[in-house]
Amino acid sequence: MQQILQRLIELFSPTRIAAYLVDDLLPDLVVAGVTLIVAWLGWRLLRRGTSTVLSQSKLDETAQTFILTVLQYVVLTIGVVTSLAQLGVDTASLLTSLGVVGLTIGFAARDTLSNIISGLFIFWDRPFVISDLVEIDGAYGKVQNITMRSTRVVTVDGRMLAIPNSQIVNTVIASYTNFPNLRLDIPFTIGVTEDIGRARALALGVVADDVRYLDAPEPVVVVTELNDYNVAMELRVWLDDERTHTQARLELRERLFEALRDAQIEMPYETLAIVGEGS
Repeated sequence: MQQILQRLIELFSPTRIAAYLVDDLLPDLVVAGVTLIVAWLGWRLLRRGTSTVLSQSKLDETAQTFILTVLQYVVLTIGVVTSLAQLGVDTASLLTSLGVVGLTIGFAARDTLSNIISGLFIFWDRPFVISDLVEIDGAYGKVQNITMRSTRVVTVDGRMLAIPNSQIVNTVIASYTNFPNLRLDIPFTIGVTEDIGRARALALGVVADDVRYLDAPEPVVVVTELNDYNVAMELRVWLDDERTHTQARLELRERLFEALRDAQIEMPYETLAIVGEGS
């Protein structure tokens, strides 16, 4: 028992621990720390150079972001692995162990992995890019960023939506900026006794002198439905700048209403009358 205590005292003596820290561990820690700093500085320089090259290429912002993200992971991973090797860690065994752990975590984090894989599909398929105006699962806004896990969309009311990539690849995406022009459909109704031709002329007159709307394809007004109490119609006009469609739609709806009202065109709507037994 006395020998065991003596061995423990010798093993954990302050002198021996200090010698180990100064002679063995400290140099390795310094080298590992310098390696991490070099890796980080190397990534900063690489990012700056790569960004300059990419900005002069024909690649869009989405593809540039993807390339920079991959490079960042590669460079920093190499830096971490090299630093661990300097500390005497068996990196081969560590990577093997991480592979096994990764499989275990993968089963527990299927949603996260699904989002990452879906993010790769989005980068590859490119249904939209950064700065596009899109509608995803009923959410409309401007694409601010696309990451491996989610796509960030800023809505017209200033909210930031982080939509999981796995949700995006499994839903219908409406893009408002993939084509140079966008058609606005403005529905309205008139009374069944009103002159359809007169209502059509009034609606077309609203956009006749507005340079924002195209002459080809020309604006049209169609009858979409015949109801018991009104005639449903729709003004269809092409907008030259698709990025202004939200404001243009609001203005056009208001101007159309004012034109019909000033012309005393009846615009009936369905009403419900409740009559009691004593009435």
